[in-house]
This record gives sequence, structure tokens and C-alpha cells, in this order.
Amino acid sequence: MQAISDVFASVFGGGDWAAPIFDAAKYRYPNSGSYARGDPYPQLFHHYPQLKSFYFSEWEREYDPEPVLNIMKNNNYMLPVISVILYALFIFVVGPWYMKDKKPFVLKYELAAWNLFLSSFSFYGASRTVPWMIYRIMNESFEDTVCKSAHVAFGGGTAGLAVQLFILSKIPELVDTVFLVLKKKPVIFLHWYHHITVLLYCWNSYVTESAAGLYFVAMNYSVHAVMYFYFFLMAIRAVPKWFPPIILTVFQISQMIVGTSVVCACIYYHYYGTKTYTYTLTTTGCSNTMTNLYCGGVMYASYLYLFVEFAFKRFFFGINDYEKKGDKKKTA
Repeated sequence: MQAISDVFASVFGGGDWAAPIFDAAKYRYPNSGSYARGDPYPQLFHHYPQLKSFYFSEWEREYDPEPVLNIMKNNNYMLPVISVILYALFIFVVGPWYMKDKKPFVLKYELAAWNLFLSSFSFYGASRTVPWMIYRIMNESFEDTVCKSAHVAFGGGTAGLAVQLFILSKIPELVDTVFLVLKKKPVIFLHWYHHITVLLYCWNSYVTESAAGLYFVAMNYSVHAVMYFYFFLMAIRAVPKWFPPIILTVFQISQMIVGTSVVCACIYYHYYGTKTYTYTLTTTGCSNTMTNLYCGGVMYASYLYLFVEFAFKRFFFGINDYEKKGDKKKTA
């Protein structure tokens, strides 16, 4: 059977759907919290030793992402594609058929626990990626932050673990929609389109080792930390009356604006970048694949339009696409 990545290449063109797997025996130094593929990899606590105790354990600080990354590369998109197919079958066929003659499930405490878990997970991820992203912005050129190879920019150690967990978490996040189906709430286009495209794009970004990935991971972790906590408060009916929910949508729209801008910058540096990066095993220019960048540009631009449309309908015209008998939950 033809590999899924080969199918993508034959349909969309290009051969950058699968990244190479490096031979660890050729590394000058073994992967650790200080080296990645033989190249020095400083982490935030190396610059600020007082932060070392902020991290959970030596295992987190020394985390090597390559064993799991190589499994994901060898998986050849089977896991995300099968997940998306099963997801679509459930929300459009199996779920509605199963719920056709049933009353909506309440699932108050299950939904509250799920949202609290995702919020806590996102706060953890933001605590590992946002400080490192800020440090890089303050101490590196913008071109470096979007072009330097992921393996020395954020691939290992504490940030690397958080990035890897972020990518893998896009599969269990599909459970968001399961709650909507079981509660017999509308599953709008923005919701399922967002979940499907984010899963596929994140997987591709990770296995092609997109240099700009940390921007998207740090932003999404931050937005989700606040958003899922808000959903938790909604589930237990404890949202403060003074809190304006439009703030969450503004956060989401801001994320799409920054995401679109970063993708455009990456495309610019791909063609007009001024730097060549030399590593132990490779020498490259801006370390992003064009297929990933063009797909990311279309995806983020479409998100921007859809979220702006959602905001105008919800907050200016009083139309909530999620609303059904008083439901007010918004998209993830």
C-alpha cells in the first residue's frame, strides 16, 4: 500500500511530508538536556540556574524527544489520519445515529473534570514554552526565532517535552466534540474544521521539524489554559458575572493574527533569508518546509476569518451557533 505521505506528495506535490531520521551513532555527543544531535542546546535554567528547581525532575530537564519523534515519523501519518476519519464518522454518522432516540446526556461533572484537566495541562505547557519563547525573542533575532532548527531551538529538555505533549494532545482533544454529540448540541463547521486541521497541521509541523513551531505551541497553550478553565467554570456554573466572554474570542483572534504573520515571515525568510545555519550533521537555511508553510498560511487565514465571523455573530448580533436550548459553550 502506498504510504500516506507519498499520497500527499503525489496530490499536493513536493517531497517534504516526511522528515529524515538521523543516526544517533553519528552524534558527537549523546542527546541530553545540554546537547541535541551533537549540537549545544542551552535551556532556560542554564541561563538562570535559580530556575532549575522550577522543573519537576531531572528526567524532564534531560528529556530526549527523538525516540518518540522517530516513531511519529515512521508512523507515516497513519495515526492522525485514522483519528480524523474515526472522528468524522462519529460526529456525522455514528454519534447522531446512537443519540437519535435518546435524551441528551447531562455529563456536568464529567465535562467539568475534562475541562479542568485540559486547563491544568495547558498551564503546565505554557509554563514550559512561554518563558523560553520570551527569552528567545529578547536574545535572538526574529529571523533566528522562526528559522533556527527545532532540534537546537526548542526540541529537547523541558520545552521539548512540552512541545511533544502538545502535538500528541491534539488527538485526545477530539473528545471535546464527543461531549457535544452526547449532549445533542450542534457541532458547527468552525468546531470540527478547527479540530481536524489543527491535528493534521501540528503532526506535519512536528515530523518536518518546523523551526517556527514554538510560537504556535506557546500561544495555543496560553489561550487554552484560560479558555478551558472558563469552560470548567461554565460547567459548574461558577463564572463570575463580571467576566466578559468576548475576551476569550479576542485571545483566539489575536492568536490567528500572530500565527498568520509568523507564517508569512517564514515564507519571506525562506526566499530572502540572510542566514545559513551550520549544525553538526547539516547546513541549512530557514528550517521550514514550504508545504507546511503554505498549508499553515491557508489554515490560519481561514481561522482568522471564521473566528472574526463567530465574534460578530455572537457578540454584535446575538447569534450563538452553539446555542441550543440555552447552551453557550464556544469552540476550542
